[in-house]
Amino acid sequence: MLKTLQSLNSRQRHTFLACLLGWSLDAFDFFLLVFIIPAIANSFDSSIAEVGLAVTLTLAFRPVGAILFGYLADRFGRQPTLMLNIACYSILEVYCAFAGSLHTLLILRALFGIAMGGEWGVGTALALESLPREGRGFFSGILQEGYSVGYLLASLSYATVYPALAHIQWHGAAIGWRGIFILGALPALVVLYIRRNVEESPTWTASRLPGSAHRPEPTNQSRAAWWNSIRSYTPTFLFLILLMTGFNALSHGTQDLYPTFLQKQLHFSQRLTGGIGIIYNVGAIFGGIFFGTISEKIGRKKAILLAVLLTLPAIPLWSLIHSPYMLATGAFLMQFMVQGAWGIVPAYLVELSPGPVRATFPGLAYQLGNLLMSGNIFLQASIAEHFRSYGRVLAVSVLIVAIYLAIVTSFGKETRGTELTI
Repeated sequence: MLKTLQSLNSRQRHTFLACLLGWSLDAFDFFLLVFIIPAIANSFDSSIAEVGLAVTLTLAFRPVGAILFGYLADRFGRQPTLMLNIACYSILEVYCAFAGSLHTLLILRALFGIAMGGEWGVGTALALESLPREGRGFFSGILQEGYSVGYLLASLSYATVYPALAHIQWHGAAIGWRGIFILGALPALVVLYIRRNVEESPTWTASRLPGSAHRPEPTNQSRAAWWNSIRSYTPTFLFLILLMTGFNALSHGTQDLYPTFLQKQLHFSQRLTGGIGIIYNVGAIFGGIFFGTISEKIGRKKAILLAVLLTLPAIPLWSLIHSPYMLATGAFLMQFMVQGAWGIVPAYLVELSPGPVRATFPGLAYQLGNLLMSGNIFLQASIAEHFRSYGRVLAVSVLIVAIYLAIVTSFGKETRGTELTI
């Protein structure tokens, strides 16, 4: 691993770090919300399921961002589009702190979803087009686990910052959850780093040189060629949507409602909930790197199947036992496997994507999968409230989704070692 990182030159290191930070802080802004759902529900006198719609809307609108920012990145370059993308989601996160009603917050989270939806595809294309083919699985694992790094930072913030904010008064009211959203301004600093240190993707730049078959055409022709590239790969695109539907159901089904399960059903404190969140996100980071790395040896498909099927024996410790220590162990193992499978996704999707639409194709498939599963948290919360058991609902969800995802993955093709060109 160390040799793989040392093989990168200065330009590649800056690019990889910027894309990792962009995705990490994107996830940080997203997951801040899942920890404060109960607090927001109390503030607006709403149910958990009603506030959960904020997560649903974020996921549902992410495909819009994947198309919008993906097109801009394929047309005008990865680097400037990534800066615009990060600035947009940072600003919208801060606006959420000033929402005067649940209705306003829901609108802002939908807009946030558009901004969030573009970052993954653009950042992944920029990173993996700039890095050497050797070790792509390892880099994919680290890059994807920026998602877990973001969740980890959100867990730390909730465990340490939120208790203090809950006691600070502003105009007669506690800052509380609104102060947590203010932390969402942090990603804006990454824009400055990208502007100063990150160059454009060499693959995209080469495609714009004189004589290249992919030099820009007049705008109308370019748009037509862009859509034709997507349509020509329809079977692959449909497969990726089905695949990413399962992946998103697995990740959001094990993450979004888990803090609420710990707080509402088990009555764990804010610090204990945040502490368990830290533990399982550490597991997620290690899992993504581990399975991403072994995918270079056993292949992308086998590595995904292995990680997905190993979530099944972790279910009892993860959600059916009420000891904090056992739950922390189960949560560590569950996210080690869930995000282990996810660690392979950036490499797998990019390797399956046609060059002319590489910033759009994987990101759009990813976000359409999010759209199809956007109602997951609302459905889980509604069923859990009806049966008065979050733990059992979470357990059954993982059982069904893991089997589905293993079946879909088995129909895919192996892509390890694919050369990325435009």
